[in-house]
Amino acid sequence: MTAILLSLHFLNSKIPMPATSLSAQSVIVLDFETTGLSPNMGDRAIEIGAVKLKNGKVVETFQQLMDPGFKISSFIAHYTGISNQMLKTAPKCSEVMTEFATFIKGSHLVAHNASFDKRFLDAELARLGLVYSGQFACSMLIARRLIQDAPSHKLGDLIRHKHIEHDGVFHRALADAQMTAKLWMCMIRELEKKGTLNPTFEFMQKISKTNKNAFNSKKNFFTS
Repeated sequence: MTAILLSLHFLNSKIPMPATSLSAQSVIVLDFETTGLSPNMGDRAIEIGAVKLKNGKVVETFQQLMDPGFKISSFIAHYTGISNQMLKTAPKCSEVMTEFATFIKGSHLVAHNASFDKRFLDAELARLGLVYSGQFACSMLIARRLIQDAPSHKLGDLIRHKHIEHDGVFHRALADAQMTAKLWMCMIRELEKKGTLNPTFEFMQKISKTNKNAFNSKKNFFTS
C-alpha cells in the first residue's frame, strides 16, 4: 500500500522539487549493487543503500534488496554476497525505486564512481516515469585530486589509506554508502584545513571537474 501511494504521489507531481541545501555536508550518499555494468544491456539494480547527511551527521539510512526479475550470475553472487535465494523474496525493483525516489527528493547526491550509480538510478526511475532534481558529485574524482598519494582510488584503498574506521564489509550497498559518506566528510575536513570552510556542493563538483595538473597549479583554489 505504501509503495502504491508513493507511486501515485510522484505520478501526480510533474515538477521535481529543487535540491534545497547548498552545503556539501547535507547530501545523500548512495550505492547500487547490480547484475552487471550497463542498464543499456539489460542489467538491473539488485540492492540500493544510501546515507542521508545533514550538517555532516548521519540522520537517516535506506537499504533494500530488490528482485530484478531474473537470476543473477554466479560471479555477481560471489562479488556482492547477494544470492538468488535472497532476491527471490525481495520486493520488485519498481516498489523499491518508487520509495527511494521519495528518500532522495530535494537532495544532492554523492557516489563513488558516480557515473555508474547515476546510470542505474536514471534507468530504474525512467522505467517508472519518475525524476529527481538533485545533482551528482563523484567522491572518486574528488579523491584523485585531494588524496593524490593514495595507492589507488578504489573505495577500499582510500578508506584504508586515510585510516577511516570500517567493519571490513565492501560490495554491499549500505556498507559502501556508509564508507563513502565517511570518505566524503574526511575530504571536507581536509578542505577546511586548507581554508575552505563549509564548502558548497557546487565547490565539490568544481574540484571533480578540474584537470588534476591545473588543480595542482592553482595556489588560491581552496580559498576562491
